[in-house]
Amino acid sequence: MEKFFKPDEEERIIAAIQQAENRTSGEIRVHIDYKSKGQIMTNAWKVFERLGMQKTEARNGVLILLAPDQKQFAIIGDEGINKKVPENFWAEERNLMQGHFKQGDFCTGICVVIDQIGQKLQEFFPHQADDVNELPDEISYDQ
Repeated sequence: MEKFFKPDEEERIIAAIQQAENRTSGEIRVHIDYKSKGQIMTNAWKVFERLGMQKTEARNGVLILLAPDQKQFAIIGDEGINKKVPENFWAEERNLMQGHFKQGDFCTGICVVIDQIGQKLQEFFPHQADDVNELPDEISYDQ
């Protein structure tokens, strides 16, 4: 099965993750899921745990999950983030990304949201000199 993103798009997304993580200790992952069926949020939490995203020291991981076959996506954050961000935080990010998706520009939608998440998380989880990249920056796939 072909990857969802072209190689240059993957590079843009990885660069966006790295730039965002240079501003915050938060960890951001993008995952493409061709296997999922059913509720997107349930699947997102299963992928979150399978990828070990709940194991960050500050519990500040963010998962952007795309299920292309279902034409659905989810953005979720770990409990450390959810305790600090406003109630509508994820809905705002979802709406921003969805606007780009409706135009067929998936890569830009993800990159813009990654940048915005990095900016917002900087307030609650600023980057520290001794920060370690706890999770891979590469896009993961279930095929």
